[in-house]
Amino acid sequence: MVRLSLAAALALIAVPTAAAPGKADREALAAARPIGAPVDCVQIRQIRDTRVRSDSVIDFVMNNNRVFRNTLPRSCPRLGFQRAFSYRTSLSQLCSVDIITVIDNVGGGLRPGPSCGLGKFQQVSGVKR
Repeated sequence: MVRLSLAAALALIAVPTAAAPGKADREALAAARPIGAPVDCVQIRQIRDTRVRSDSVIDFVMNNNRVFRNTLPRSCPRLGFQRAFSYRTSLSQLCSVDIITVIDNVGGGLRPGPSCGLGKFQQVSGVKR
């Protein structure tokens, strides 16, 4: 595993979405339809955006507008509330064996929160941003 400086680690933080968890996330969860078989990894350089939908679901929007949904094997406390996470990897891919860490915004500062494992990446259609 690669050790990162604080600045490099912050560069890997997924930017939180503007909307609070609610109706839009519930609709996005319900509207998604799987395409093909799940895959173990996605290319990091292809990830354009992330959308945290709940404590256990993250949508990865790719450069080509495809959406890969990652359903974590276990709920990740505060992920749906904080809507931001970081990850470390020594590869150019983010994979189902990797761990994400919730970024807690506490008192105006960022602190690492719970760490949780990713699941497989399932391409989905019908997800509105």
